[in-house]
Amino acid sequence: MPVDLLKQLTRRDVLKAGAVGTLSLAGAGIAAACAPTAAPKISATPTPNHYGHDSDAMFMPGLVGEVDHASNGFNPTDILTAFDYGTVSTLPNGQTLREYRINAVVKTVEVVPGIPFEAWTYNGRVPGPTIRCTEGDRIRIEFVNGTPHPHTMHFHGVHHANMDGVYEPVPVGGTFVYEFDAEPFGVHQYHCHVFPLAEHIARGLYGAFIVDPKGGWNKAEHEFVMVQNGVDIDFDGANDFYAVNFIPFHYDKHPIVINQDALVRVFLINMLEYDPINSFHLHANFFHYYPTGTSRTPSEYTDTIIQAQAQRGMLEFRYKFPGKYMFHAHKTEFAELGWTGVFEVQS
Repeated sequence: MPVDLLKQLTRRDVLKAGAVGTLSLAGAGIAAACAPTAAPKISATPTPNHYGHDSDAMFMPGLVGEVDHASNGFNPTDILTAFDYGTVSTLPNGQTLREYRINAVVKTVEVVPGIPFEAWTYNGRVPGPTIRCTEGDRIRIEFVNGTPHPHTMHFHGVHHANMDGVYEPVPVGGTFVYEFDAEPFGVHQYHCHVFPLAEHIARGLYGAFIVDPKGGWNKAEHEFVMVQNGVDIDFDGANDFYAVNFIPFHYDKHPIVINQDALVRVFLINMLEYDPINSFHLHANFFHYYPTGTSRTPSEYTDTIIQAQAQRGMLEFRYKFPGKYMFHAHKTEFAELGWTGVFEVQS
């Protein structure tokens, strides 16, 4: 009975719940199916505009309560800037070697307040560690599969066929060492490539892979990783929530603080499954966009870009004025179901 009830509860029902105020998501039915501590609530609450006045505030839906980040073991605010440069040494030929250990682990994560989600994770977090290096570095990753299912790590970039994470699924309890030179420079990703591919990615087996150019990019005061995703809480092949860095509405509740006139660089990756496209819109500002980050010349100066599945790019911008500014998917449904946030610009 709970499964049937979940199937009847569409994303439009969720939006309707948010539009009329605070409403339980099917109450005990969804609670029985997902075994949460409490049913999630969506509320339309006034959000002050960027001048801080409540009198003319617009209504935006949001979740009642707060996700238990401590129990989850990761926090999306930390993920923004948690770059993993590995254990660094030098090979006899003078090449930089960066070594990593990545464990595939099944982990129950509270994705929205009161709803636990059985995530398949790299190192216990979603997205997985942001692997960062410089073009030409040797990357060595010891991958250990600690789950009940075969998994791999497929890196976007250039490497040998036997390092591609496609034809060598790592069995339960197995280990595989990926080793390759990082190229080309740019914004890339990695993910499991075992079928059913969409489910393995949607459950959380993905992460960012940032390859800096030799000499680096222009110096930015702020650099953030934002991995766009969906959350299919009832495993029916359709997303129920949307987010950046996995937890819906997180950056609405916890704005990203930046400095006025500072150069901000965002590494934006679309790992959304079950929906064909995603987007990013920046309020009251424009940004330079570098598709895939593989060129030093931006392709456009805009406030909205579209990314298909697995597309990614680099955004650079500055805010002229202090205040609070939204960013979100410019597909309204995605924004109202979690893919929204705020930059808080401080003078």
